[in-house]
Amino acid sequence: MAKRKRVGENFEKDDNNGLLPQKKHYRQRAHANPFSDHSLIYPCHPEQVDWTSHFPIAGTDKRPAFADIGCGFGGLLISLAPLFPDTLMLGLEIRVQVSQYVLDRISALRVAAATTQAASGNAHYRNVSVVRANAMKFLPNYFAKHSLSAMFFLFPDPHFKSRKHKARIISPTLLAEYAYVLRPGGIIYTITDVKDLHEWMKSHLEAFPLFEPIDEETLRVQGNGPILDAVYSSTEEGKKVERNEGDKWLACFKRIEIQKK
Repeated sequence: MAKRKRVGENFEKDDNNGLLPQKKHYRQRAHANPFSDHSLIYPCHPEQVDWTSHFPIAGTDKRPAFADIGCGFGGLLISLAPLFPDTLMLGLEIRVQVSQYVLDRISALRVAAATTQAASGNAHYRNVSVVRANAMKFLPNYFAKHSLSAMFFLFPDPHFKSRKHKARIISPTLLAEYAYVLRPGGIIYTITDVKDLHEWMKSHLEAFPLFEPIDEETLRVQGNGPILDAVYSSTEEGKKVERNEGDKWLACFKRIEIQKK
């Protein structure tokens, strides 16, 4: 492993002269209240978002196709970025320090990719970005109707107490918004190490008329194996579950289109 030296307040330098942000300099509470006002500024409409400031890639559709809801420290985005170099991916994270870490991490990886031969090829990281946002309130402000092909809900806050179940990221009210921004054929990926939450998310998605379950084997046959591998193992939470030899519960659903009679 490359040796690292402190450079500035939040970064350390590796042997390739790449500046890497360190989580210890981005301390943050584990959870944020999704019902609070967080003094955030949102676009009134997806067309008002300047995606070129997020994704400096020429010749691509300047709208995200993948959305990582509650992206945490950005593990999924960083894993998928080189696998799908022409697909734009946006992480949404409500915690200010965590979202800043992801932004700094992406910036550092872009610099490293541009200046070192070791990071050549598909790993340019110009196809990933992050915004600090409350996805439970303002998701349609960022994503137009049927604009997403994949949404990820990886190890979300379980909100164990019954009175806090309304704060769970999968709920009947929010599913209508997810169906709005997800195009027909698009996939919702959910995973958790809490079986009760897994059953909750699964039952609500099964009950919603615009989603149907799709099993892991089918997704892998369709070529989504690399995505599933990242869903299982790329996040900080997923790696922690592996270290503790815990269980992971996966549930995936496809957005369907009901034919008008």
